Amino acid sequence: MSFDASGSPLNASDPRTRVLSASCLDFLLIELVPMAERLTKELATQEKLPDDEEVKETTFFRLESLGYRVGQGLAERFSRDRPRFTDNLDVIKFLCKDLWTVLFRKQVDNLKTNHRGVYVLTDNSFRPFARMSMSVRSEAVTMAQAYLWFPCGVIRGALSSLGINTTVQAETTELPGATFQIKTINKS
Repeated sequence: MSFDASGSPLNASDPRTRVLSASCLDFLLIELVPMAERLTKELATQEKLPDDEEVKETTFFRLESLGYRVGQGLAERFSRDRPRFTDNLDVIKFLCKDLWTVLFRKQVDNLKTNHRGVYVLTDNSFRPFARMSMSVRSEAVTMAQAYLWFPCGVIRGALSSLGINTTVQAETTELPGATFQIKTINKS
């Protein structure tokens, strides 16, 4: 399955190719955070209502877990016809070019590495933030943080599926930009 036929890494003329509108992903991402927060509050026991920090942590775990599974599936689907990757940097480049294009219809704007297992991906116009606005800028940046948890899970899941265990952190300081920091975890 791919999002929109134009610019897709798949052959759009193949009758078995399934195409999904990119707006479906946009709408899903818009609704995921409120849904996860709502579920957290509904599943809490009536005697002990969770405080804001507990809601935030549980929501993060739920969104990151959903993203992890989606990332695994995407990596399996879009890397199956490719030759094996030779090193971690090739896998990260695949993520930045191919998977990012499938998800967000553009490549990552900047990739930096220290060649010791830390990679920083910068997307200056992160698609889920393209239409996000608030009257107070700092409020928008704070609210936007929750919308980065699902993509963090997607990145971690995709890399895990391709054999790299990582931690992924994301931040935004100015909308619509987003920065993802990926740290590889050595298997001991």
